[in-house]
Amino acid sequence: MSGEQQSLAAFVETAAKEYGVPGAAVAVLTGGGEEVHVGHGVTNVEHPRPVDEHTLFHLASVSKSFTATALMRLVEHGKLDLDAPVRRYVPELRLADEDAAARITVLNLLNHTAGLDWNLIDGDEGDGSLAAFVGQLQRLPLIAAPGARASYSQAGYNVLGRVVENVTGLPFEKALAELVLEPLGLSDTVFDLDDVVVRSFAVGHNRAEDGTLRLARPWKSRRAGLRGNNPGGGIVSSASDLLRWARFQLGDGEGLLTAGTLRRMKEPTVALRGSTLGDAFGICWFLRDVAGVRTVGHGGSGNGQFAELLLVPERDFAVVSLANAAPDGYQFNQAVLKRALHLFLGAVEREPQPLRYDGERAREVAGRYEIDAMNLDIADDGGRLTLAVGIKPEIRAASDAEMPPDCPAAQIGFLPGEADEYIVTEGGLKGQKGFFSRGDAGEVTGVDLAGRLFTRV
Repeated sequence: MSGEQQSLAAFVETAAKEYGVPGAAVAVLTGGGEEVHVGHGVTNVEHPRPVDEHTLFHLASVSKSFTATALMRLVEHGKLDLDAPVRRYVPELRLADEDAAARITVLNLLNHTAGLDWNLIDGDEGDGSLAAFVGQLQRLPLIAAPGARASYSQAGYNVLGRVVENVTGLPFEKALAELVLEPLGLSDTVFDLDDVVVRSFAVGHNRAEDGTLRLARPWKSRRAGLRGNNPGGGIVSSASDLLRWARFQLGDGEGLLTAGTLRRMKEPTVALRGSTLGDAFGICWFLRDVAGVRTVGHGGSGNGQFAELLLVPERDFAVVSLANAAPDGYQFNQAVLKRALHLFLGAVEREPQPLRYDGERAREVAGRYEIDAMNLDIADDGGRLTLAVGIKPEIRAASDAEMPPDCPAAQIGFLPGEADEYIVTEGGLKGQKGFFSRGDAGEVTGVDLAGRLFTRV
């Protein structure tokens, strides 16, 4: 075991204890092509089995990188045009704004500039298919004109799944398997719970108010068997398969895609402002500079499970971190990414320091903001500005499924340089950055968090 691997293993053990993570799988692809695997803890606190590189975790939004890659294969096959209106491939698409529905392009969906809100609250109505999901999109709020701004949208990627279905004539999951998973030998990358339960898999955990961990139900964030959310967040995989996926993304395309297309996916298509996601969106990927090192990645958060995949193309380097506890599995994964970049590449990321409390600015932004499923509350107590975010009470009351816990109020501070950018300085969202948006008259109209625009109520 190399010194770096020993140091990483020790760090994973320490960080898992610090953040209360029962089980984690971490993997690194070094610039020399070697693989480093660290498995820690157990899959399930009630029925424990050891976690290793083949343990399955719910990847949630890391799934989007697979969906985008499948679409780029269709582009190379001449079956899809990124600049074409989505309605060319999904003529049944209807939105609240007819002009927007006609103008949204495939690329707008891929780089989150379609102007769609995050997702449908109850997009699992009907038979749970992608066709049924698309049939409900007239109810989804639009937050901007197509191409006007970036705002992370789960719904947009689920529409892309319907594009794949209509272009290939296959169910999305079968099309993705034929286009991507099977050619690359990703045999432990699956969607269906029937394929999960015959393998070793991690169970998500949510921390109760008394600090104890309880098993997360449902296992995925949406009820099992619903296909309407798979393109945006339904994949289940292992650290081993994800490192294989990283090798492909860093390579020459292996005959599936040209190297030029893989490079194009990692080039900026729209800039991001004050976002933890990165400096820009590529085609799906989050692009971010870390201490002079160009990184390409994607994260995912499910019900008590968190996933991170980070690539450094110029160094042929990748790191995977999978954790099975909320809310601090996110913080654990971020700590692992930072440690791996430091250990193997010498890149040290430094968090920006917020300004001191400013009462006038605090009062200006205080209030409630919302997306379809969640409320975000900015509160000012006269000496401290806080942010709290949680699922709307009426959504919880109407659901028969257990939902992840809310994120309680945590202190935030404005950042220097850009007047309306902020950073969360404590709690489960510590390190998250965002900004307040303003209307034509200079009034605060919204707040961005994790790439999503919450509109002021």
